[in-house]
Amino acid sequence: MTLIVSLLLPLLALWLWWPVQFSGRRQRRWHLGTSVALAVAGVGLAALWRMDVLAYAAEAWIQLVFGWVLAMFVMLLVWLALRELGWLLSRLAPRSSALATVWHGARANQAAAALIVLLATLGIVNGLKPPRVHERALVVPGLPQELDGLRMAVIADLHASPVKRTWRTRRVVDAVMATHPDLIVLPGDMVDGEVEDTAAFVAPLAELAAPHGVWVAPGNHEYYHGYRRWMAHFRGMGLGVLENQTARLDIGGRTLAVSGVGDLAALRPSAYMRGGLAPDLPAVIAAAKGSDAHILLAHQPKQARAAAATGAFDLQVSGHTHGGHMLGFDRWVVAPANHGYVRGDYRVGAMSLFVSSGAGQWDGFSVRLGVPSSIDVLVLKAGQLPGR
Repeated sequence: MTLIVSLLLPLLALWLWWPVQFSGRRQRRWHLGTSVALAVAGVGLAALWRMDVLAYAAEAWIQLVFGWVLAMFVMLLVWLALRELGWLLSRLAPRSSALATVWHGARANQAAAALIVLLATLGIVNGLKPPRVHERALVVPGLPQELDGLRMAVIADLHASPVKRTWRTRRVVDAVMATHPDLIVLPGDMVDGEVEDTAAFVAPLAELAAPHGVWVAPGNHEYYHGYRRWMAHFRGMGLGVLENQTARLDIGGRTLAVSGVGDLAALRPSAYMRGGLAPDLPAVIAAAKGSDAHILLAHQPKQARAAAATGAFDLQVSGHTHGGHMLGFDRWVVAPANHGYVRGDYRVGAMSLFVSSGAGQWDGFSVRLGVPSSIDVLVLKAGQLPGR
C-alpha cells in the first residue's frame, strides 16, 4: 500500500506546476524538475525500504524521510483541491478572470509550496520530541466507590526505534513516574524493529513501577517484528504481558480485572506479519468473572463495539490512531478508518472508551500538527456518564 501511494507522488508534482503561468521555460523546468525529483525520491525510498535489504537502523531513517515527503504530498493534495476549486469558481463568476489567473499564478503556488515544506518539517520535529503528561478525570460507569480516584497512566504507541532512541524513552519513563500512578498500562505498539535492533531503546521501561502493576497488551507493530520474542523480552523486563489474559487486582477490598487482548491485525494475513494472536474476548471475560470492574486493553479502538456488546467491560483503553496526526486529517481520514474514534473519551453503549493520542508514532509517518503526542494519566471516577 505504501508503495502504491508513493507512485502517485510524481503525478501530484506535475499537477502542481503544469497549469502555472511562468515567465519563461527555464523557470517552468526548474520548478517541475525539483518537485518531480522530490516525488521520485519518495518512490525510491519506499521501494528501498520495502525491499528489506538494509539493516533496520538504516530502514528506520529511510522511513522517517519518506514520511516527511509523504506528509508534504498529503498537504499538497489539499492545496491542489482548493486551488482548482477556487480557479473553477472564479472562472464561472462574471468579471473574475484576474482572480482565476492568481490561482494558477507562480507566486501563489510558490508560497503554497514553501508553506507545505515548512509545515511538514515542523510536523516531523513535533512528532519526534518527547510527549507531555496530560491528566484528566474519566467517569467509568459501575466503578465501585473504593476504586474512585484510581490513577492510571497510559503509555500508548511509543514506537521505540533506532530513530527515537533511549533518551526519549527515558524522558517518557521519568515523566510517568513523576505522576505517581497507581497503575500503568501500555496498550500496544511499543516498538519498531526486531529485538536485536530496538531492545536497547526500550530498556528504561523496566524501571516503570506502580502499586498495582505495569500491564502490556500487544499492538500490530509488535506483530511485524518478531512477536513472540518481544513478548518474552517484555516479560524478562518485569512487565506484565497480557496475551488474551487477565490480571485480577485486589484494591481496597474490590477486585479490578485488567485484561489485554490480541490485535485485530491478526485477522488480516499479511506478508509483513511476524507472529501474533487474534483477540479472544470470551477468554478474558471468563477469566474476569466475578470481578467488580473490568478494564480492557485493546490496541485498536475498533474493538470497542464488540467489547461493549458483551456487557462485560467497564472501560476500554486503546491507542493506534496517534490522535489522527494532523488537524483535518484526524477527522476526515483517521476517524472514519477507526469507527469514528480518534482520540479522547467516548461512550460506547454502557462502556467508556479512551483513545490515547500516543506517546510516539511510527517513523514512516511521524508528522504531528495540532495533535501533540501524549502521556495520559486517567483519574478514574465512579458515577454515570452524561445522559444516563
